[in-house]
Amino acid sequence: MDISHREIYALVDINNCYVSCERLFDPKLIGVPVVVLSNNDGCVVSRSEEAKNMGIKMGIPWYQIEEEALQAGVHVYSSNYTLYAEMSRRFFSVLGEFFSPDDLEAYSIDECFIRLTPYLQTLDIHSHCAKAVETLEKWLSLPCCIGIGYSKTQAKLANHYAKKIKSFNGIC
Repeated sequence: MDISHREIYALVDINNCYVSCERLFDPKLIGVPVVVLSNNDGCVVSRSEEAKNMGIKMGIPWYQIEEEALQAGVHVYSSNYTLYAEMSRRFFSVLGEFFSPDDLEAYSIDECFIRLTPYLQTLDIHSHCAKAVETLEKWLSLPCCIGIGYSKTQAKLANHYAKKIKSFNGIC
């Protein structure tokens, strides 16, 4: 198959988005277990890596783990959707510095598909994506990973590996 005519996509995703936003305003939270709860503090909607490593599951009702989590030193926050929306706006704005708005497709508040095909002839895609990740970290203090593939599904899967396999340095 001639791959020169295939589309190439990326998926950029803010790591642990709501927790990462909370850490912007309280750097003491870096390196400690943190969870953010849904509306009315019903269930866990964002977890730091430290909280994930403790076995706290996404979507678990807070009342089921509250006592044990607090005893273990987990820091707990109610959702601040105004903050998250503003950081999302900034996230997409920074991506617009690197890619044409026509090539960006919001997937969620903290995820964006990028059509990379138009840049293949003029840019080193890996380096350009790395620069975007570095800039998001530097300008917004938002850690991100990027997955690249021949379809959006592949890009989403590659993003998963970019997060899990440290030797990829955030880009797969």
